[in-house]
Amino acid sequence: MLAAYVQYWKINLLTIVEYRADFFMWFAFTVVYHGTALAALAVTMLRFPSMNGWSLREMFFLYALWMTAHELHNALFFNVVSVPEYIREGRFDRFFVRPFDTLFQVLTVPSRTFPDGFILGLVTLAIATHVADIHVTPFTVLTIAAVLCGGAGIDLGISLFVAALSFWLIRVDTLRWIVMSLEQDFTRYPISIYTRGVRIVLAYVLPFAFMNYFPASYFLGKHDAAFGLSPEVGLLTPLIGLLWTALSYAFWNLGLRHYQGTGS
Repeated sequence: MLAAYVQYWKINLLTIVEYRADFFMWFAFTVVYHGTALAALAVTMLRFPSMNGWSLREMFFLYALWMTAHELHNALFFNVVSVPEYIREGRFDRFFVRPFDTLFQVLTVPSRTFPDGFILGLVTLAIATHVADIHVTPFTVLTIAAVLCGGAGIDLGISLFVAALSFWLIRVDTLRWIVMSLEQDFTRYPISIYTRGVRIVLAYVLPFAFMNYFPASYFLGKHDAAFGLSPEVGLLTPLIGLLWTALSYAFWNLGLRHYQGTGS
């Protein structure tokens, strides 16, 4: 599997070299997408200098933490979102006749993947960490790395759960759009500004708050105004990411046993 994974990345890199214009256009889109989000955040904070106790510098770090974890997920696991399409078109059946794990095969379908967004996220996070005056020690670096991996795991777990539902529902586009909107629109602000129902969803149902809000509260030494929890709860992100991934993978395997194919 390791040798196959290496070959997968070789194919991706060779494809990027062959279609360089496409790569640069996609990278430009990534820069514009996150740049626009940060610009909108800055405009909002110029009008409201403090958002429930969060300054612009702290909000910048909050966004950068989510951005980096999300882009890490996109670099390694983005192909999961293609599962419903494979099932609808009958292309998922080919994964059963190969010796590798079906999920591994899904993740390694060549797709011109390159970790440009993740690299951009790391640069943004480094700048945001400096701007937010966070004291950086080796322990801080290791903790942030663990949080990023946990955040990517949360992203993967939720994406995999939605994808596995397509074994029964076939089409899950609306649900995927709702989940994507919840993540991308609500995580750029501290969840303490939302109603209790939204806070519960973002913390305990679809725990996107553990990708950035709770860890950011820990690194910034801020009191959690959403639930009154200790800042150290942000250190649970790696565990929650691992738990969501494991449970979603078990649900995925359950879906495989019930999958009967849809034809083309």
